[in-house]
Amino acid sequence: MTFTDYVFNKSKDLKKIAVINKEETSYSEIYRSIKHIVYILQQINYSKTDSVLIVSENSLFFIKTYFGVIKNGNVCVPINPAISEKDLVYIIKALNIKLIFCQEKYRSKIEKLIDENILLYSENDTSGDQLQLILEPSVNIKEDTALIMFTSGSTSKPKGVMLTHYNLMYNTNSIIKYLNLTEKDRIEVVLPFYYCYGTSLLNTHFKCGGSLVINNRFMFPQTVIEHINKYNCTGFAGVPSTYQILLRMTKLKDCKLPSLRYLTQAGGSLPETVISELCSVLENVHIYIMYGQTEATARLSYLPPNRIKDKLGSIGKGIPGTELMILDKKGVPVKAGEVGEIVAKGGNIMKGYFNDQDETKKVLRNGLLYTGDLALKDEEGYIFIVSREKNIIKCAGNRISPKEVENIIASIQQVVECAVIGVEDDILGEAIKAFVVLKKDCNVIDEKYIIHYCNDRLPKFKVPKQVEFLKMLPKNSSGKVIFKDLKCM
Repeated sequence: MTFTDYVFNKSKDLKKIAVINKEETSYSEIYRSIKHIVYILQQINYSKTDSVLIVSENSLFFIKTYFGVIKNGNVCVPINPAISEKDLVYIIKALNIKLIFCQEKYRSKIEKLIDENILLYSENDTSGDQLQLILEPSVNIKEDTALIMFTSGSTSKPKGVMLTHYNLMYNTNSIIKYLNLTEKDRIEVVLPFYYCYGTSLLNTHFKCGGSLVINNRFMFPQTVIEHINKYNCTGFAGVPSTYQILLRMTKLKDCKLPSLRYLTQAGGSLPETVISELCSVLENVHIYIMYGQTEATARLSYLPPNRIKDKLGSIGKGIPGTELMILDKKGVPVKAGEVGEIVAKGGNIMKGYFNDQDETKKVLRNGLLYTGDLALKDEEGYIFIVSREKNIIKCAGNRISPKEVENIIASIQQVVECAVIGVEDDILGEAIKAFVVLKKDCNVIDEKYIIHYCNDRLPKFKVPKQVEFLKMLPKNSSGKVIFKDLKCM
């Protein structure tokens, strides 16, 4: 059984709507398209061990090629269509790519980077249904790689996270369980499917027989609210910037969302003031604060909605079936209130980084995933992230978490979002610099206001020395802030 077989076990013949993307498409229609992709792969005798690249935005094309490649037993490699040519060439060569499924709109970009030995298929080449009997591949679900997701890391080259069929099944089951997902759930999707958080939305809702509404227009954030009401969506997912934008740049506070049952947030730390504001605006909606990594397939922890107020700022506890520990540098569990590194154990932990044993050994030790995130546990075992080790600011002998300063600045109502970093300073070692995005037409906030506001609420050594105002923070396609770009400003 492949991961695709697991997902479509009960839904492959359903006439029920699976996806809304300009038009409605049923499970049975999608599954026929998936079988057609498998037919193509088997017609060209594509080896099970070969990787297949997918270059596509969220679409039916992505869905059918993603599940089709995995069903045939191949390794699926979805990438951001906006990836740099340098990184794209590296991935093609490193994985010895011989076949690429690519949306027509990106065909010209890909064609100029590949030679005649690589097959290229777009929408027109993959249209149609294949209903004939196909050969069922033999896979070892715990050993065979189903998916490689590339993530930027500390090295100069992208890191390929290898996830097995079992990793995907394990994490999908766990997420469905704690979110209480059923066939009645329908989620509004703005996160890209080539990002592990976005992929998890696709995997979980298809597995439980729910449905997805694809929205590739988050540059017009009000469309999110319109979609949720138009299509009676029960769920929504976003990274920190998603919610800051929705609260500051839409009419969310004045809208009613009667169908919305829950929303989830991961992909970084959402300021506590913003969490409290969301709770106030969406009183009857279950809000799940979550934490994860691509190396853990997607999800590692969640905070139950009923604890969000008394455990404000926490990422909760490990998801079902996953154990989270806080260890010191010697690998010994720390006491409550002490800071250590988050270390994870479970069936969702990656197989390793593709062709990179050195980086794999840094994060995988004795079957445990060392996340690189510093945190502490309270007396009840709830985890609070302090920062990533590499993001801690060392100012005049003090170790400062950017999150604490960001929380204070984000509490200013005219602030849409902010990010805090450490910059070189001859006297302090590192000085605190804040980047701030204000609401449009706001002319009452300046650098002195921000510094004074922080002075009244933080110890002096945690107050920013510099404040720079931007029209928007630099972000990747998943909506995460690119801190290395801020370091260059």
